[in-house]
Amino acid sequence: MSFHKRTLLLALALLAIGGLPLTGHAAEATRSPNIILVMTDDQGYAPVGRHGHPWIRTPNLDRLYDESVRFTRFLVSPTCSPTRSAIMTGRHPMRNGITHTILERERMTLNATILPQVLKQSGYTSGIFGKWHLGDEEPYQPHTRGFDEAFIHGAGGIGQAYPCSCADAPDNKYFDPVIRHNGSFVKTHGFCTDVFFTAALGWISQQHKAGQPFFAYVTTNAPHGPFIAPPQNAKRFTDMGFSEQEAGFYGMIENIDENMGRLLTKLDEWNMLEDTLLIFMSDNGMTGGGSGKLGKAMGMAADGTPLYPYNADMRGLKGSPDEGGVRVPFFVRWNGHFRGGRDIDRIAAHIDILPTLAALTGAPLPEGQVEGRNLLPLLKEEASDWEDRYLFTHVGRWKTGEEPDNSQWKGFAVRTQQYRFVNNNALYDMLADPSQTKNIFDEHPQLVARLRDVYTEWWKGTRPMMVNEEAEMSPVQPFHELYRKQQASTGIPDWQPPSLD
Repeated sequence: MSFHKRTLLLALALLAIGGLPLTGHAAEATRSPNIILVMTDDQGYAPVGRHGHPWIRTPNLDRLYDESVRFTRFLVSPTCSPTRSAIMTGRHPMRNGITHTILERERMTLNATILPQVLKQSGYTSGIFGKWHLGDEEPYQPHTRGFDEAFIHGAGGIGQAYPCSCADAPDNKYFDPVIRHNGSFVKTHGFCTDVFFTAALGWISQQHKAGQPFFAYVTTNAPHGPFIAPPQNAKRFTDMGFSEQEAGFYGMIENIDENMGRLLTKLDEWNMLEDTLLIFMSDNGMTGGGSGKLGKAMGMAADGTPLYPYNADMRGLKGSPDEGGVRVPFFVRWNGHFRGGRDIDRIAAHIDILPTLAALTGAPLPEGQVEGRNLLPLLKEEASDWEDRYLFTHVGRWKTGEEPDNSQWKGFAVRTQQYRFVNNNALYDMLADPSQTKNIFDEHPQLVARLRDVYTEWWKGTRPMMVNEEAEMSPVQPFHELYRKQQASTGIPDWQPPSLD
């Protein structure tokens, strides 16, 4: 079914059920595309060929870069669960109760209306393929929160387990992982990233054939540690002199790039390029590939020169409130609708994704929830004036049971278009000094005072919404418990990959 025929039928269906009128904001629903959001784990901004990386090869991401609208200062959270919750809700992670990535503090509040539930109001079906990491207990799982298709691992990484509910299937591995598919475990075959993309492509094909508008959320666990890549992807880096860990990190990214090539090829083959909005991003700053701190050589190249982690001249890695901890790629491509090959330098963030997609599809926003901005005026080149704003970062991760107010002034930042205020003792002019080499804190006392006041007000409004701080540790690990129960009763069946014809 063609895109235009499908959208006409969707418009008629909305009218038939008393849906939104086909005027103004809701009129977007009749022209809205399929949506694919691909988000990698711990890749960060730098490891993309077009971002100047000296040795990584990403021809498919480079092609996507060339054809996309690129937000050059797109900011997320310093770690993974927080970013994921901001995408799902359109508001700051701590206002979703997420102040950590484990210890029951990674569970996204059940009081939020999340992205697939929003899109469903405009007739979309939604699928997730990969990492969820917003609660492993049943009420928090994606198949209970609006996703029609859920193909995920547990915890924050394949095989991870912690002394709380956050735990993947026991003894899980990157090769042939066990996956929870719509509430039941299946045994897959192959490398995890390849498996996730195959599952996503199969589901996308089914929705396309049915003429069903969809949201596909492809969330790889790669290149999160442990740093294990397919041997053919790691070999080039070990031959260059990298350690097995670094070769695993970079090899996983090149494997992601290969899978992005599969996705782009299939969208072209299925004549979906004008029907589909494609977004590529990462969930936080670069992890460093197991190499430790920036400035420490990772090893020696074959010619004897030291190899340093490339971070695009930014201060900070994953877990930092500095720019390098939160800046990620954000490529947006919609052929024939957004003019590609251009950069947008306005600061934007993870909290902007939900309101942007809601505006694009004509879906109403959850009342009183969304803090982000609709980015469509920038994407459509219709924003003649874009008001500056404050974006807030907090690393969180204080010890369970510790009073959060004790960490108010630790691991935080306030970002405007020009400035980054960090940890109450540093201020950087990000236009003049994007690498944060000169602290101008003492030179601007009035600006510092204003940023302190803005941050204080934000913290006061956020503190009551940290709903997981008093949570007791779960006595069971749901994925472990459900896996063993299924194994004892029916066993773990082999997953049958879908046809991609």
